[in-house]
Amino acid sequence: MWGGRFAAQPADAMQAINASIDVDKRLWREDIEGSKAHADMLAAQGIITQEDNAAIQAGLDQIAAEILDGRFAFSAELEDIHLNIEARLTERIGEAGKRLHTGRSRNDQVATDFKLWTMRAAREAGDGLRTLQKALVAQAEAHADWIMPGFTHLQTAQPITLGHHLLAYVSMFERDRVRLIGGALEAQWECPLGAAALAGTSYPIDRERTAAALGFHEPAHNSLDAVGSRDFALAALANLSISAAHLSRLAEEIVLWTSPQFGFARLSDQWSTGSSIMPQKRNPDAAELIRAKAARIGADFAALNAIVQKLPLAYAKDLQEDKALTFSAFDAFALSLTAMVGMIETIRFEREAMRAAAARGYSTATDLADWLVRELKVPFREAHEITGKIVRRAEEAGIVDLAHLPIAAFQAVEPRITDAARTLLTVEKSVESRDSYGGTAPQRVREQVDRWKELFK
Repeated sequence: MWGGRFAAQPADAMQAINASIDVDKRLWREDIEGSKAHADMLAAQGIITQEDNAAIQAGLDQIAAEILDGRFAFSAELEDIHLNIEARLTERIGEAGKRLHTGRSRNDQVATDFKLWTMRAAREAGDGLRTLQKALVAQAEAHADWIMPGFTHLQTAQPITLGHHLLAYVSMFERDRVRLIGGALEAQWECPLGAAALAGTSYPIDRERTAAALGFHEPAHNSLDAVGSRDFALAALANLSISAAHLSRLAEEIVLWTSPQFGFARLSDQWSTGSSIMPQKRNPDAAELIRAKAARIGADFAALNAIVQKLPLAYAKDLQEDKALTFSAFDAFALSLTAMVGMIETIRFEREAMRAAAARGYSTATDLADWLVRELKVPFREAHEITGKIVRRAEEAGIVDLAHLPIAAFQAVEPRITDAARTLLTVEKSVESRDSYGGTAPQRVREQVDRWKELFK
């Protein structure tokens, strides 16, 4: 490409470190799309002839067919997807192919291609999250009144419903989906094409035309910024990192719930693995790998951020690494989503085990404190102390469920507590009472299920 300037060929190692075709060949669709829009604009502006444009358009369509059919020979000597396609175009149509690069540089070309790819990948990731949300809502609807322990500090806190727990992730993933789509819309605002190497071009190009043809809102306003910035990729990876963290949290819950120590759920055979030595094992490997992939996605963001933050304007070859990191993150995220949807759709929950665990650990203690406040007008801090003393008596008696503690033990601490109050301390009564908007009561869970199903339409 630059043989006129150099008398010797690059060293083999230089060729190896400089080439990116193994990574960026994934941009072939975007590169052809951008080149077709650029050629149309050049012809409309009289910079190339209509005949040349027709040949370029046909040649690019033929190259796309070759790539789809697996007949395209990618060359490391041509470094990247952009030069590979341009060289093949020139082979096919001759001199007209050499005119395609008029008025642009690889710098604005790759920035445009990469933006288009990232925008589409972000939207696809958002669609994947919607699929997972639907699976979670279906399980929440089926288990709207199944009782389980709610935790803080991984210690038993209050009884909740399984449906309520699952819907918490639906809300998390909705925020993630909005962030991903918002990032795609932000990237779609400014088109880098026409910024050329860094300073613009002397050709009378029409940047508004190419921006519109490629689906951007407008051309980028500063050519240095257009070719030297990768904040659209940083934003995409940051958004992926947040959502991957939410996937990891759900994966961790699956690991805990399916352990014999919890016994809350069982993964299907399709989403379990065994042990090479221990025949009894059912390992939640998919969930564990989702946790690991979340760490990798976060690392991809951190790596790209470290690359970008030290670069002066405009373009530097460091930015070649942006695509490997971004592709890796989106691939890991897509695979994690597929695995999570599979696990959620086929997981089987154990109702009695969850209910029994919810009843242990004095999870209805707050209900007793609330009764003291509501019925006896005891200040909450005093009610908290009274209840704590009763819990201590239950511990000393070896009773794990306050509903089973004899009424005499209650009245030894607070004589005004009635047997009717004790009957309110079951886990069923507890979850039914938490009926504030967004609460865990079954009727509220079903209300939220209906809300989500309406949003999905």
